[in-house]
Amino acid sequence: MAREIAAVVQAHSDEGRGYDLVLLGNDASDTGDFQVGIRLAYALGLPVVNGVATLEVADAVVSAHVDGPDGPETYSVPTPMVATVLEGGVEPRYPTLKGRMAAKKVEIENRSATGTPIGSSRTQLHLPPPAPSSVEILGEGPEAAPAIVDLFEKLGVR
Repeated sequence: MAREIAAVVQAHSDEGRGYDLVLLGNDASDTGDFQVGIRLAYALGLPVVNGVATLEVADAVVSAHVDGPDGPETYSVPTPMVATVLEGGVEPRYPTLKGRMAAKKVEIENRSATGTPIGSSRTQLHLPPPAPSSVEILGEGPEAAPAIVDLFEKLGVR
């Protein structure tokens, strides 16, 4: 996924239609992975801020507000950059009727995949079968003491 988004961003950049800010969701809804934003930023050589609650853009600098483990944190990052946004931190803006009509006229770009999908590369681990165990009864009560001493000597316990 990140490779394909990076290909689109790079192609637009090569055509002179680059981006100052690439926004993505924070994690995948099916697996809970949060790798796409990080991998995209790495592929494009851009800085990334994950888990953004809100952000502001002014003078080619993004102020990304994150709810960190010790409280609120703010990162000031120059553009271009990648940010992943947490669900629920942003109020949706609904388009006006004029905006909807204009959107109908915009051509939607269709692209083919640039690489071959390779899957998640996850490997399922299997536990080996339990080793067979054997039990030897050495005796019962005080009569078993000499057999236990012999076993300890055989095992090297002193």
